[in-house]
Amino acid sequence: MIRIAILSFAHYHANFWAEEFRAQDGIELACVWDDDAARGQDAAARFGTRFEPDLGAALGACDGVAICSETRQHLMLCREAAAAGRAILCEKPTARNVAEVDAIAEAAAATGVLFMQSFPKRLDPASHALRRIVEEGTLGKIHTVRIRHGHFYGTAEDFRSRWYVRIGESGGGALLDEGVHGADFLRWLFGPPASVIATTSAATLGLEVEDNATAVFTWASGITAELTASFLFAAGSDSVELYGTTGTALLGGVDLASRDITEAPFLRVYAGGDRVWRAEDVVPRFKQGRFHHANAAAFAACLRDGAAPPATLADGRGALLMIERAYQAAATGARQEIGA
Repeated sequence: MIRIAILSFAHYHANFWAEEFRAQDGIELACVWDDDAARGQDAAARFGTRFEPDLGAALGACDGVAICSETRQHLMLCREAAAAGRAILCEKPTARNVAEVDAIAEAAAATGVLFMQSFPKRLDPASHALRRIVEEGTLGKIHTVRIRHGHFYGTAEDFRSRWYVRIGESGGGALLDEGVHGADFLRWLFGPPASVIATTSAATLGLEVEDNATAVFTWASGITAELTASFLFAAGSDSVELYGTTGTALLGGVDLASRDITEAPFLRVYAGGDRVWRAEDVVPRFKQGRFHHANAAAFAACLRDGAAPPATLADGRGALLMIERAYQAAATGARQEIGA
């Protein structure tokens, strides 16, 4: 039996992970650790396991950890887990900045532990259908991409009072918390971009962090990709748009703004010929439900079956580097090279 400990329920996704670990064959949810004892005790009771207030004891009771703390604590928890030789599943973003990710990488390399970065879009069948369309050249040469990724929780007082919108705890606002999904998706489809320009705004909600942001990435191949992230999308339809020289692909139902109101077909493709859309027979996991559960299932497969992680620490760093450079571009008003 593979034992997994969840380290913190600060991030709501821990609830989805706990549900999945309990459902997986050969996996035991060994315990919950949380620096907020009341929160940890509540989670442990709900998921039928024990609360362990001592981090060292929690690490001693498991084979792997799933980290769902405030982003500020990712570095500390990853270091402790790596030192104990425990496999790691880490919520996004990997850390508040690239320097912290590099420190995590140093700790993980020292003991050789398995590290899986949580990027659930990589596990969505709709994402794989879109990637296949790109790889097969169905759209010709891709030149323009638009990604909108975000939610509407900024309108809720509860969200505006939580750690997600405190810069010291989260590291950033909509561009980091939501935009990192889009950044990884772009890297997964097209590889690392060359440069970025960006703008951010906190004017609507007046928070410590931005509630809206747009970054425009460019690739040496000529691709221009607009990534817009927000805490204030009341509704939306097409979340991903790909435009090529001979075709276009539009994908919806893959963020909170579009999940509840967008109906099939979720992926539409135009590839020349008659001026009609072709509907792809795919339903996004986000629309089906259990979108975030897929991360926990993949991590369980890594530990139990020796499967390779679908997203690595290097992937987490690459996406965060894109976002960090976008922040720098917004702050300076100048284009930033992505670099390495």
